Amino acid sequence: MVKHGVGLMRVDPVGPLKGELTLPGDKSITHRAIILASLADGITEISGALRSHDCRDTAKAFRAMGVAIDELNDERLQIRGGGLHGLKEPTDVLDLGNSGTTMRLLAGVLAAQPFFSVLTGDQYLRARPMARVVLPLKSMGATILGRDAGNLPPLAIKGTRLKAIDYVSPVASAQIKSAILLAGLLTEGETTVTEPSLSRDHTERMFDAVGIPIHRHGLHLRVDGVKTIPAFEIVIPGDFSAAAFFLVAALVIPGSDLTLREVGINPTRTGLLEALQSMGAVIEVSRRRIVSGEPVADLHVRSQTLHGTEVAGALIPRMVDEIPVFAVAAALATGTTIIRDAAELRVKEVDRLTAIAKELHRFGVEIEHCPDGLIIHGRSALSGCHCDSWGDHRMAMTLAVAGLTAEGSTTISDPSCVSSSFPDFWTRLNAVMPGAAVPLEG
Repeated sequence: MVKHGVGLMRVDPVGPLKGELTLPGDKSITHRAIILASLADGITEISGALRSHDCRDTAKAFRAMGVAIDELNDERLQIRGGGLHGLKEPTDVLDLGNSGTTMRLLAGVLAAQPFFSVLTGDQYLRARPMARVVLPLKSMGATILGRDAGNLPPLAIKGTRLKAIDYVSPVASAQIKSAILLAGLLTEGETTVTEPSLSRDHTERMFDAVGIPIHRHGLHLRVDGVKTIPAFEIVIPGDFSAAAFFLVAALVIPGSDLTLREVGINPTRTGLLEALQSMGAVIEVSRRRIVSGEPVADLHVRSQTLHGTEVAGALIPRMVDEIPVFAVAAALATGTTIIRDAAELRVKEVDRLTAIAKELHRFGVEIEHCPDGLIIHGRSALSGCHCDSWGDHRMAMTLAVAGLTAEGSTTISDPSCVSSSFPDFWTRLNAVMPGAAVPLEG
């Protein structure tokens, strides 16, 4: 196994992707399930939980606050929640690794707890902006200190009784929305959040699924403070963001024929499907159903010829995590693709707009770097190269897809960073394209 931060992965274009694949549990939903289960009264069971570094960091934080979390098997968790006010003051700083979701959502929970806590993370997380969550929580009465006037971690939180607010978010962000909604559960009165456009709605759906009253009207949400959250059972669907890498690879690698089973197709997450369809892709969606409040289906994709398109506006929040791999599809499409309104990618784990532009250029792609997006001129083939994952899980998997289409071998630095969201990515890739990924010593 390649250790995090060292080593290389060689990716070879050894043939089409064939067969069927199941994906790991959805990362966003797993985070939220662990958080709500830890605040619930009684024993909750989570099936299909993602066991990535990020989700483990969420569980580790709640264990440090006295919550019993048992791993029943590779995909099942049993959590003994102590109630909304059952958390205990942690005896040490809570290290959340690389998980921005954990830090932002946990800030909403801890702001209303009657104790002191400190949240920190790795070098990448400590460089990510937190003011977007800190400022609305402060307006609820929270005391939160951090570097750069509270914008950068570590964050020191002195919990207190919060007051309900009506918050109008300047950006469409599920993390901002969720932090305020979680704080609102612990606050007397009505807390409202209004977004400029719809962001992923897993928190709202999970509230509905476990019996927490939430009122939705367009882009406006309202939650009332509650006295208790009942324990629940939940099944986590396959992660659409994980499926995206295989969808794009199967589309652009000739002869591919791939079925992805049990994938979450929440419409606030599937902007990539619409973007690919606008390029001429036909993706079959079958066996649609609802599982624990989330829409789930099987996806069937064959290799196809794509053409350039433009993506912008309200579509961007619905595909923000998939834009890196979408750029690979654009690089192999006929004509030019324009991505706009995607400045949010600059404040992810790394500046993903810069990372995409620099790394795809190594493959020979003609790509223009704009303040809020990219202009990508498609070509018929990529050239194998050595490229840098930037220590970012989504960049590493994006570069793997590019390498699968390239002429010659591609090597990728720090391949084990995929463990943030998809620990067995390389294994599952080799399952549908045997011999495609070979670990090398760094």
